[in-house]
Amino acid sequence: MSPGHTAVTLQADKADANGPCGEDHCGIREVLDRIGDKWSVLAVVELTKGERRFKELQRAIPGVSQRMLTLTLRRLGRDGLVDRTVFPTNPPQVEYRLTALGRSLSGLVVAIADWSRDHLDEMEQARSDWDATHPE
Repeated sequence: MSPGHTAVTLQADKADANGPCGEDHCGIREVLDRIGDKWSVLAVVELTKGERRFKELQRAIPGVSQRMLTLTLRRLGRDGLVDRTVFPTNPPQVEYRLTALGRSLSGLVVAIADWSRDHLDEMEQARSDWDATHPE
């Protein structure tokens, strides 16, 4: 089955929620799965700067494909974090913005992004040290 088959994805999500982990942990995992992936984080960080058209977002997020950005924005929209507005122009213009729920999350996501930038060198050094002392 293709990864885009949403019925399978939804069934898997429901099965996970009823699985061996406690209900609270499954809810946390579900939210982290959505907001913790790199494209979602980068999209939310970019949208904290204000409304953006699709192409603006794509240019601002290096390495994201059109398909991946589309899927990411749809998922964020489905979760109530991003609003999509279509303007009746030719060609249609589409803008994305954070919802109130998305804005309530944005400070945390930006803090994680800032922490990542601030500590990247330290993490790379730690990886290098680990690799030197833990050969495969």
